[in-house]
Amino acid sequence: MAARVKKNDIVIVMSGKDKGKQGKVIEVVPKKDKVLVKGIAFVTRHVKARRQGEAGGIKKEESYIKLAKVMPVCVACKQPCRVNTKLLEKGKQMARVCNKCKELF
Repeated sequence: MAARVKKNDIVIVMSGKDKGKQGKVIEVVPKKDKVLVKGIAFVTRHVKARRQGEAGGIKKEESYIKLAKVMPVCVACKQPCRVNTKLLEKGKQMARVCNKCKELF
C-alpha cells in the first residue's frame, strides 16, 4: 500500500478504540504499513529499572497503528480526505492534492 501519509500530517482515526480522534503523525513505517500518531493508541508497558536512580514502573506510551485506519485531514477544507498526486511543472515536482477540494497539502 502506498503511504499517502507523511510525517507532521494531521490525521483522523477512522476505526478502532480511538475512532474520531485527531493527532499529528510522528513516524511512518511504509514497509510494515504502520504509523505512529501523537496522543493515539496508548499502551501500558511494565518497565524494570535498569540503572541505579532510574525508576521502573508502569508507563503509558503511543503504539503503532495500521496505516489503513487513518486518513489525512485537509488543511484547506478541514475534512478527512483521500490524497492524490499532481505534477506541478513538466517533469519537475510532484505535489499532494486533496481529492475533495483539489487544494495542495
